[in-house]
Amino acid sequence: MTTKVTKLLAATALTLTLPAGSAMAGEIAVIVKTTNSNFWQNVNKGASAAIAGQSEHTMTFDGPAAESAIADQVNMVDNAINRGVAGIVLAPSDPDALTPAVQRAFESGIPVAIIDSGLGEDAKGTYQAFLSTDNCAAGELVAQSMIDAVGTEGKVAVMSYVAGVGSEIGRVGCFVDYLGANSKLDIVGPFYSQSQMATALNQTTDILAANADLKGIFGANEPTAVGMGRALVQSGKAGQIAAFGFDGNGDLQDFVKDGTLNATAVQGSFQMGELGVKAVLDVISGNAVDGFIDTGVVLVTKENIDTPVAQNVLY
Repeated sequence: MTTKVTKLLAATALTLTLPAGSAMAGEIAVIVKTTNSNFWQNVNKGASAAIAGQSEHTMTFDGPAAESAIADQVNMVDNAINRGVAGIVLAPSDPDALTPAVQRAFESGIPVAIIDSGLGEDAKGTYQAFLSTDNCAAGELVAQSMIDAVGTEGKVAVMSYVAGVGSEIGRVGCFVDYLGANSKLDIVGPFYSQSQMATALNQTTDILAANADLKGIFGANEPTAVGMGRALVQSGKAGQIAAFGFDGNGDLQDFVKDGTLNATAVQGSFQMGELGVKAVLDVISGNAVDGFIDTGVVLVTKENIDTPVAQNVLY
């Protein structure tokens, strides 16, 4: 599903009303792709900041042990519905697998804000807001930066995370499409780490060994980019290959500072949590919310990493 379709679905959902009997107070359940990531913990900080601004509702934060544990995430949404939460903020790990769960929430009168990754077309009308980086635009931004760094010919490897996730479709798909339309660069991959740092490290190590003429490499989310960066360092190729990451934890910041990474594209993860909870609270209160809320992306480089623009999104 394209970013444009995702936005359309979210906007359409805004025009619909929740069934009678919607919960008016109580727990806001924030359910993310995994709790084992600084990115999602920063979402937690934003959500906590939003809930602290009022006294009527409480918040819980949950997620599977790994982004690939999709069935576990579905169960968490089902459990939240069964205990009658007032609202749900959800980062779906799979656009199709989570759609029935969100439909059940809608049928139960529970408002839902989707963050980070979109849902499938069958979810049309069942959630009230979609908050995300424009992942397609972010992928194109990194692609243009890659062309600026390596030129228009040669090999570029793509280290992705979980195939088919909404954010991956936009981010990696548009990166690859942009290179195809604007250069003659050959794509090696994509390779899927399942958002496991160790897997990304091993995959990158193998790719570097098999492609001595590699000019550039893109790690498309936090654990993947960290594993990629470590492989570059261990292979002695840090700084010799144009490398771009995605997300902004301490490891990735260090890689930018020492030149292992040319840059890393950082999403507004704090804003996803904060604005996601606020959107649900607005729906519960009967206030209008935008169908799509762009939480932004900043390309963080050695030159701008200490500026307020970068520091506001790093974590």
